[in-house]
Amino acid sequence: MKDEESDSRLGRYLRARRELVSPALAGLPSGGNRRVPGLRREEVALLAGISADYYLRLERGRDKNPSPQVLESLARVLCLDDVERTYLLGLAAARPRAPRRKRPEHVPARVHQLLAHLQIPAFVEGRAFDVLASNPMAVALSPRLRPGQNRLRSLFLDPEEQAFHQDWAKAAASFIATLRTTIGDDTDNPRFVELVGELTLSSQRFHTLWARHDVRNLDGGTTTVHHPVVGELRLHRDKLPIDDVILVVYYPDKDSDSDEKLQLLAALSQTEPTDTAHSSSPADNPAPEDTLTNTGRPAVQGSR
Repeated sequence: MKDEESDSRLGRYLRARRELVSPALAGLPSGGNRRVPGLRREEVALLAGISADYYLRLERGRDKNPSPQVLESLARVLCLDDVERTYLLGLAAARPRAPRRKRPEHVPARVHQLLAHLQIPAFVEGRAFDVLASNPMAVALSPRLRPGQNRLRSLFLDPEEQAFHQDWAKAAASFIATLRTTIGDDTDNPRFVELVGELTLSSQRFHTLWARHDVRNLDGGTTTVHHPVVGELRLHRDKLPIDDVILVVYYPDKDSDSDEKLQLLAALSQTEPTDTAHSSSPADNPAPEDTLTNTGRPAVQGSR
């Protein structure tokens, strides 16, 4: 990555975050004829204790070495949380790196064995949310968790996936913020370039959220989904890094209504012929073309 590209990313991030901070949030009067969303450049500069000309150079990528003190001041003015502040400091610290050796995202054999033994929905995803492997319970929970699918594409392009999430808007924002954190300085990764380019053109919502430059760490949480057979399920979600991939598991509270529904789903899924665990190899387990809309693509090789 060239210095100019790193500087451009820093400038874009500052501009995107500046546009999200209201004058009132920054302690400024909100009156007057404001033609820009959020704060003006000169307002950010004033509040951060730097010159307007210097801040303009930062946004336009003309300053290559902003000090940590300047960045900390900007983080305060832009109301960044700890994750966003760390991301900002990382953008400024980015330096040219040697090209990364590309290799396929690989699911270890022991993880395939683990998937086969788990009695709860579990699957493995790559850095770009490609589903690399899954167990029968994951597919019973959602056919869009078959290997070869991409969770981000499903979320923005498949109406069934959108209806599956009780709070689709929150899920969409969370996925994009996590993807941007995952990409980091690996902006020339062909898989990321392809995925972001496609969704930017195909989904206005993705385009809008991507332009916000939100970032968040990879984590779990609790989500509510609407299954077409067993109804509403409240499930906890944990994401566990294993080597170069992520193991994702969904599970309900013990003896809860969702626990009973998940057991029913397991019983129903056992009446259908299925493999012990779905492989990440498209040749062995091709994604059915009629399962989804716009999501039947083979797993794509990522780089590290």
